[in-house]
Amino acid sequence: MQDKKYLIEISVPQQKLYLSENGKVLASYDVSTARNGVGEMINSECTPRGRHVISEKIGDECEINSVFVGRKPTGECYTTGLREQYPERDWILTRILRLQGIEEGINKGGDVDTHARMIYIHGSPEDVPMGLPGSHGCIRMNNRDVIQLFDKVSTGTEVIIQG
Repeated sequence: MQDKKYLIEISVPQQKLYLSENGKVLASYDVSTARNGVGEMINSECTPRGRHVISEKIGDECEINSVFVGRKPTGECYTTGLREQYPERDWILTRILRLQGIEEGINKGGDVDTHARMIYIHGSPEDVPMGLPGSHGCIRMNNRDVIQLFDKVSTGTEVIIQG
């Protein structure tokens, strides 16, 4: 079921996320989308385009900089020392808004399924630059920004990603 109160629009060219209510932009945030650009294919490490909804909200009670692996908090809080210890990790921090495509054959089903690809809006280390592509397909945000967004939206909120 879709929640029509808010709308999230992500502009890949602008590297921006806009939160709107009734057509009025309430907030805009710098983001970082995929280093590989836009695309829907599984294993492409691209940011999928089109209409999605938030299917899950994860991390509500977690501290800022909490580390997630497989959508579960590890009990760790991110530090540069932890990054040096685990240089291969794709750092997913603070909050996760998991996305599900709603356009059959475009971002839902088969080899283009956003949900199966584990595409999220999530927090990232503070030293990761926003406003520049750099993720493995997800939409990265500053931690304080993702908390603000997380606290406003609900599951079912529509997310439109424009390439």
